[in-house]
Amino acid sequence: MMSDRQALFQEFTEHVMADVIFKLRDIAWVKGDEHERLRQQFTNAHILLVVTGGRGRLRLENVEHQLRQDAIYVCPPMSTFGIDPDSVDDLRMYVLRFDVFMESRKRKRHLRALREEHEFPLVGEVSVRSAGQLVMHCDSIAEQWQQDGGIDRYRSQILFQELWYHIAKSVDFTAQDSATALERARAYMEEHYSQNITIEQLARIAEVSPKYFVDLYKKTYGVSAMDYVTELRISRAKQLMAQSHAKLREIAHQVGYSDEFYFSRKFKKEVGVSPTVYMKSRNRKIAAYRAPLIGQMLALKMIPYAAPLHPKWTAYYHQNYRYDIPVHLSAFRQNENWKANIEMLQEARPDVILSLDKANAQEREQLGRIAPTLFVPFEALGWREQLQMIGDFLGESAEAEHWLAAYDEKLGRARDGLRQKLGDEKFLILRVFKHELAVHCNRSMNDVFYNGLQMNPAYVTQAKVYDQPVTLQEVAALDPDRILLLVCQEAETLEHFRLLKLSVHWQDLKAVRNNRTHLITSDPWREYSAMAHERIINQCVKLLSGDRPC
Repeated sequence: MMSDRQALFQEFTEHVMADVIFKLRDIAWVKGDEHERLRQQFTNAHILLVVTGGRGRLRLENVEHQLRQDAIYVCPPMSTFGIDPDSVDDLRMYVLRFDVFMESRKRKRHLRALREEHEFPLVGEVSVRSAGQLVMHCDSIAEQWQQDGGIDRYRSQILFQELWYHIAKSVDFTAQDSATALERARAYMEEHYSQNITIEQLARIAEVSPKYFVDLYKKTYGVSAMDYVTELRISRAKQLMAQSHAKLREIAHQVGYSDEFYFSRKFKKEVGVSPTVYMKSRNRKIAAYRAPLIGQMLALKMIPYAAPLHPKWTAYYHQNYRYDIPVHLSAFRQNENWKANIEMLQEARPDVILSLDKANAQEREQLGRIAPTLFVPFEALGWREQLQMIGDFLGESAEAEHWLAAYDEKLGRARDGLRQKLGDEKFLILRVFKHELAVHCNRSMNDVFYNGLQMNPAYVTQAKVYDQPVTLQEVAALDPDRILLLVCQEAETLEHFRLLKLSVHWQDLKAVRNNRTHLITSDPWREYSAMAHERIINQCVKLLSGDRPC
């Protein structure tokens, strides 16, 4: 029986593809050790990934795929993706950024971009036959693309059309079904985790022997099937603890444990605290309406009931707290998507809402209708005063004072250790976005890096916060001993940064010659919160205690 995906693809190849134009934006061959090009990033174009060697995992939005050489991976526009290599020395792949156009039916001779999944049905993992030929096609495209002549670039566009012809002829939905056998078993676990699941059951679903299933699952996902079932049960138990006043015995039974005492031991082993302690911390359903408020709540040893979570936009919180936070608000373009978040909060019915005062008048009114809301002054107060204000509002003033005292102690130790290591070395923080290079400092960098850790700035100005465009010649004149680099994780910027590092002016910089350039990430360096600032201190100690050049 033909699957929906197969039917969509057949419709596309038979009735649409003849009128489609594929336009290659760029092609790059990337190795696992080129880590800055593989981080979770946003794309406004289609992305095609062709693996040439090694193993790793692709996270496309919230879906994870094990990378294989007999498949291609397509990421749609306006999505995020990132690669985690199993071994940075082995993983190799082609990354092709492209657009898809079709003549508009309404306006003849007008090309319309195909950006929706129903228009361009290849998304995610797609199995292909003759995968070796894909690599040969990519080799030829890359060779022509790297030539200087316009006629060679034109040839690379023709070869790119031929690549898609080969893909269209080679898509193997039979192999796709075979490759997703483990996914079917995984889906079964996610739906039936509260039942008595056995390896024999899962092996039958995957249509392999039990022994082979055990080995293959562990090799593919890095965790055993039974450990994954435990993870699902504990995650669901956390949600139940946060959402209801059910007794521990009832929660244990709902997630698949007949013995509440065994469940308690299992929970403490996995989470680090007993169910009773965890439930006590979740008595109130507090919504953090903006991402920095997650960092403030965690400093108070409180976990939000609802908060903005996403693998890229709030990477740290998504990675570490997505199973603890039941309601995931949108973290992408919150100023534009606030109405959807309001609707989610109306349904979630939190007891209390924490917001920043940047919310517009309509947002404020609707938030106040849902629950008592604290609007924290973002510009008027520093992060310390914000933390104390939140602590007062939630009845956790003592916890706020205790955290700040511990933070100052950690800051002092880090400052003394780094001063001993670095002496009077001068620092410059550079931001790379698109084709622009800028001397950069935001509130967190000013408060923690320059004021708190007392790092010596190479660029001196009266402004505490700045983003000043700069040339490499001007950077050389500032003569920094070390450079911290904040590189936007999107394709155009990453390609510009790659070329920038190959330039003579870059390689002549003293910090570059001495291996004193360090990559920093927007998370936590662009978040203004207590927890983010503690993480900045930790990163500085790790980055600057030894030579870790980008």
